[in-house]
Amino acid sequence: MSKEIKKYDNRNNLVYYKYASGIEVWQKYDKNNNLIHYKNSNGYERWSEYDKNNNEIHYKNSNGYETWYKYDKNNKSIIITEKEYKEIEFREKEKEYNSRTKCSRFELMDI
Repeated sequence: MSKEIKKYDNRNNLVYYKYASGIEVWQKYDKNNNLIHYKNSNGYERWSEYDKNNNEIHYKNSNGYETWYKYDKNNKSIIITEKEYKEIEFREKEKEYNSRTKCSRFELMDI
């Protein structure tokens, strides 16, 4: 049986781990020490994105699972599904368009 091996970056983040079983793990971090990429030797991967407060805002893995997070003013997490995210993104783009053109898509449809 092999021994466990751990390697750290210069900020003391665990970047490599080899279990006694032989499974290996590689990890990457952003400048704020948030885990942004995890990969293991079984082929599983996950990616994360963070906001300016270091709150995770987006999570995606190699199995196709994806979640977005929003936070209230107290940094309390609110989980948002993919469908809800796309609807919010559409409404935000529509709001931006309306502010630039000073009319809504519904007003344009009436023409």
